[in-house]
Amino acid sequence: MRVFGLMILMTIVMQKENETSEVVFGGGCFWCTEAIFKQLKGVIDVSAGYSGGDLKNPGYNEVCSGETGHAEVVRIRYDSNEISFEKLLEVFFLTHDPTTINQQGADKGTQYRSAVFYTTPEQERITREIIARLNESKVYQNPIITEVSPLKVFYLAENYHQNYYDQNKNKPYCQYVIQPKMDKFKKAFGYLIKK
Repeated sequence: MRVFGLMILMTIVMQKENETSEVVFGGGCFWCTEAIFKQLKGVIDVSAGYSGGDLKNPGYNEVCSGETGHAEVVRIRYDSNEISFEKLLEVFFLTHDPTTINQQGADKGTQYRSAVFYTTPEQERITREIIARLNESKVYQNPIITEVSPLKVFYLAENYHQNYYDQNKNKPYCQYVIQPKMDKFKKAFGYLIKK
């Protein structure tokens, strides 16, 4: 009986470990995107980084040049029992402008493009379905142009980019760009915020 019970317990633990999922979103400046997704219940970890380009191990200055093909992104690890991929997409699409090519507000360049770098075929399917629904219902005045691509590699950004908003709330960029986004996010998704 003990062996059987132990096997069941091990199976449950293995299933729990397998419920951690990952996706990479590009929604403009990674400082803004990271600040929002860190607030969500079910999100385990958010890391700022770079993806979608060709240069290996890029640095911030290289990515800012717009010549690496990389976007500023966040890698989100989440518990799919606590928050669904669909809900993450809802937050993603409603907290940035997915209809502008290579631009979010005053930030311009390919590094600021809207992108979903999926890690499973199911994430790709769901992303494409949601984009189609949003376009059909004309949620935005213009069509969504978000890039939908498989995640090939994620490069972690430099340490000073991690938790940027939390550590720099008094800086002008945080006060005038990130804070208004945070206020809008909290108003729309307050029920999803960690206590």
